[in-house]
Amino acid sequence: MAKVRSKIHYVDNKKLNEAMTAFVAKCKEAEEVGEPRPKIPEYIGECIYKIATRLATNRNFSSYSYKDEMIADGIEVCIRYLHNFNPEKSNNPFSYFTQIIYYAFLQRISKEKKQAYIRAKSFENSAIMNTMVDDGNSPYFTNLQQMYEIDSDKIAALERAITPANKRKD
Repeated sequence: MAKVRSKIHYVDNKKLNEAMTAFVAKCKEAEEVGEPRPKIPEYIGECIYKIATRLATNRNFSSYSYKDEMIADGIEVCIRYLHNFNPEKSNNPFSYFTQIIYYAFLQRISKEKKQAYIRAKSFENSAIMNTMVDDGNSPYFTNLQQMYEIDSDKIAALERAITPANKRKD
C-alpha cells in the first residue's frame, strides 16, 4: 500500500493569522496607552524569514548574486510594516508578507542595477582605462575589462533601466 503524503507547508497561514491577530491587538492596546510596540513574537519572525528565503529561490530571483541583501531588505520592510496588517480586512498574512517582500526584492534589484551602472561608468571614465586603451595590448586591461564586463551595449541597457520611462528619448 502506497503512503499518502500529507502536504506540509513551510508556513501555516492559519497559525500565522492567529499570531498576527493577537500581535496587532497588542500593538493597538500599547498605542492607546502610549507605550512602545510590543516585541515581535518569535513565531512571526520565523515565518517572515521563511517566506523571504523561500521567495528568494523563486525563478525570478534565484540568479542574483545579492540574494542575502534581498532577503535582509524583505525582512526589514516586513518588520517595519508588521503593525499595519489589518485582520479585519484580510485573514491572509502570508500573502501580505509575500507581497511586501516581493516589492522589497524589486527595490533591491533596482538599487543594484544603479550601482552596476555607476561602477561601469566610473570604470569607463577612469584615467586607468584611458591610459590602457591607448596601449590596447595590456593583459591587465583585458582582465579588468572581463572582470567588470565593460561593454557599451551593457552600459546603454543599464542607462535605459534606471531612467524613468517618462524621461526616455527612445
